[in-house]
This record gives sequence, structure tokens and C-alpha cells, in this order.
Amino acid sequence: MNLFILAVLKIVTYVPLTKVSCAIVSRHSLSRSGGWALLCLFCALQVLHGKLLIFLIIFHRNLLEKPAGAFDASGLSLLLLCTLGLLHSISQTPDGFLRYRGHVRFFQLLGMVAVILTILGIYYRMIRMLLVGVVFFSVIYIVLVGICLYLWTQIRFLMRYRKQLLKAVSIALPFLTVRTVYGVLSMLSWDRYRIYSVTGWDLVEFGINGKWQIYFAMEFLMEFTFVIIYSVAGYMLPLNEDYKIPESYEDECLLSRPQC
Repeated sequence: MNLFILAVLKIVTYVPLTKVSCAIVSRHSLSRSGGWALLCLFCALQVLHGKLLIFLIIFHRNLLEKPAGAFDASGLSLLLLCTLGLLHSISQTPDGFLRYRGHVRFFQLLGMVAVILTILGIYYRMIRMLLVGVVFFSVIYIVLVGICLYLWTQIRFLMRYRKQLLKAVSIALPFLTVRTVYGVLSMLSWDRYRIYSVTGWDLVEFGINGKWQIYFAMEFLMEFTFVIIYSVAGYMLPLNEDYKIPESYEDECLLSRPQC
């Protein structure tokens, strides 16, 4: 019953957030939307997730675990890649130059591979494949933290409103940390017997069939807070105004371009 309420809550909260995130994508235009499009996709996915949970709870509860695991992995990937896209856009210079495109594309591909491996590992009980997916998710998260710290060291070279966006990403990062930890533990719970025999940790409380309080606190609340922070930032910050700056500042940034 508690899971049913959470599924309804997902639909009620993410239907309006999907509309807001779509408006944000339109506002920033697709060419500069960066991670905003992935935020919109994540919100839409949560609505679909909630509807699927309700259907399975009512008609096929015994089939609930695998689809829920697949949605959780997909959601975590979108959150990580959304943050990666926003961090990449923060480093943009007034002339629209984006550095490290190849590196960003590599980690985007790594995120997609992680989702595929995780879903296949869940559905076919291929534990090694699942563990590789977990490692990939962990690597992407560590890279995000590193990029965020690096951008703070370069903050004087960032454009005005992108500095504000960096603050929003930094505020959201602790919530993403908790969500990532929960996602990793939830994925590892598929091999909980082996993990218990090695470490003594019992992961039975994680995942869709675990304690609903943990699911609510470490997944739903973390995701919701994360989306609210990004939605407020995307809606309030006039990022396009960064391209209408005094020429003196633009000249300074272009002269310092190797550090921007």
C-alpha cells in the first residue's frame, strides 16, 4: 500500500515538473539546452515509472522488481548525465566555445553503456555485467565531483549567470550523492547473498522490495529536491544574457581563453 501511494505521488509531482522542464528547454533553445533536455526526459520517465508501478502493483506484483530496477538505473543515469551537461555548459565562453567536447561525449556514452549493462544484468541475472555497470556509474559520479571542484577554481573566468548555475549544481550535488549511493546499493542488492558472505552487509532493505522508508528518503526525496533545484535555476537564471556582456569583459575572457 505504501508503494502504491509513492507511485501516485510520483505521478502527481512529476507531471507539472515535466511541463516546467519542457518550458526550460524551450527557453534555452535546444542548441544550448545542455543538461536541461535530460532533466525533462527524467521527469517524463518518472511519470511513466509511477504509472507502471501502479499497474504492476494492481495486476502483476510478482513482476514488479525487474522493471523497477531498470527504471531506477535509467533515472540515475539521466541525473548524472544531466549534471554533466550543465557543468559542460557552465564552462562556455561568451563566443559560445565549449571545451572538452570529446571527453563529455565519452562520459555520456559511458553512462548509456552503464544503463544497458545494468538492465541486462538485472533481467538475466548476469551479476558481473551488473557490477561493471555499477563501477561505470561510480566513475561518472567521481568525474562530476572533480569537474565541479575544477570549475570553482576557475570561477573568475566564468560568465555571470553561469557562476550562479555552478552554485545551483553545487547545492544539488549532495542530493545526487545520496541518490547515487542508494542506486549503487540497490543494484548490488541483486547479488546480496555473495556480498553478505564477503562483507557482512545485508542489502535486503534496498531496492523496490526493501523498506519503503529508505526508498522514499534516499530515492524519491533526493530526486525531487534535485529536480526542484535545477528547475528553479533553469527558470530563474537568464543564461542567454551571458552573451550580452560588456566588450571589455569579453576581451578579457578571450585573452584568458586557455583558462576559461
